[in-house]
Amino acid sequence: MFTGIVAAVGNIETVTPLPGGHDAGVRLVIRAGGLPLEDVALGDSIAINGACMTVVEKDTGSFAVDVSRESLNCTAGLDDVGEVNLEKALTLNERLGGHLVSGHVDGLGVVRKFEPVGESWELVVEAPAALGKYLAFKGSIVVNGVSLTVNRVDDVATGCRFSINLIPHTIEVTTLKHLRVGSNVNLEIDLIARYVERMLSAGQRVSRVQD
Repeated sequence: MFTGIVAAVGNIETVTPLPGGHDAGVRLVIRAGGLPLEDVALGDSIAINGACMTVVEKDTGSFAVDVSRESLNCTAGLDDVGEVNLEKALTLNERLGGHLVSGHVDGLGVVRKFEPVGESWELVVEAPAALGKYLAFKGSIVVNGVSLTVNRVDDVATGCRFSINLIPHTIEVTTLKHLRVGSNVNLEIDLIARYVERMLSAGQRVSRVQD
């Protein structure tokens, strides 16, 4: 589990195809930046742009993960060199500064607007229509591994657009500063919303069977 509070901005230094051809995925070597690795062991989880990955190699200041082809197909920002948001898995003695995050990307969003508004920035992302029911005013959403609060939700013909206000601190300490209109972003819906939807839909099915 994670919190969506980015601990450091790292940098993917190399992307190496794994043996087995195109379908085998890639190995990433990531410079950890300000993320301490002293307590990280092989097999531990680190969220990279919101996607939970397993550490397979580690040395001073960097680590490696293997990313399957399926993960590459379902995420953005894990197939090329460049900056990435990093967060180590949550421990039970840490503050939950953001919200409960699983590190499982639910879909790709597209940036439709990214503009300064006063001292902050407005970020508008279009999510797939299937994720729209999980988005709510003042609810939580994870964008590229960053826990954020939804300020507005609008259903449109091509999906569901939501607006977020990014304060200067968030811009400074994450990779969201690099977003542009048309950029793809990794989205993870709120964990509680997922279970609420499941319970409601299961209850409806039971009711129909009983009727």
